[in-house]
Amino acid sequence: MDPVDRTEIRPCRAADLPLLDRHLPAPGAPTRHADRFARQEAGAGTYLLAWRDGVPVGHGQVRWDGCAAPEVRAAVGECPEFNGLDVREGLRGQGIGTALVRSAEALVRERGGTVLGLGVGHGNPRAAALYARLGYTPVVAYTDRWTWTDPEGRTHADADACTFLVRTLEEADARRTAPRPGHR
Repeated sequence: MDPVDRTEIRPCRAADLPLLDRHLPAPGAPTRHADRFARQEAGAGTYLLAWRDGVPVGHGQVRWDGCAAPEVRAAVGECPEFNGLDVREGLRGQGIGTALVRSAEALVRERGGTVLGLGVGHGNPRAAALYARLGYTPVVAYTDRWTWTDPEGRTHADADACTFLVRTLEEADARRTAPRPGHR
């Protein structure tokens, strides 16, 4: 059996949060699972999870209002953005990231959208290669900025040099046999 065939992609549920923190930690920083779920509950995003044998193995979020970076907004407006893609170490290269991206594309098409964007850090050539293989093309360079609070209550500011990429979702994509959220 193909490993991707054993992977279920579905939106996050409240009961998933403790499992996410245990199985998909963010080394050196707090996880953003609760924030992404809250965004989903507010209707501003869909937090997709990849599961294998009842264990979360990957995630990514569709932000329906697009990327917040001003450079990106100037270039693509409120194009839906897929961000936070991550697959558990040891399972990368098995098609889980591709399945998450394709599921995000299916969600955008279901809402009548025709384009999906995503950012990639300049220091992440493996992700850049995946996105290029999936048909995403560079649109604009930008700096992704965020803050986070450590366990001692100190706030930290971080930034990454990134490129925002876009893919036009065509009708032929809808006939593809990609995994859909909630389906195996």
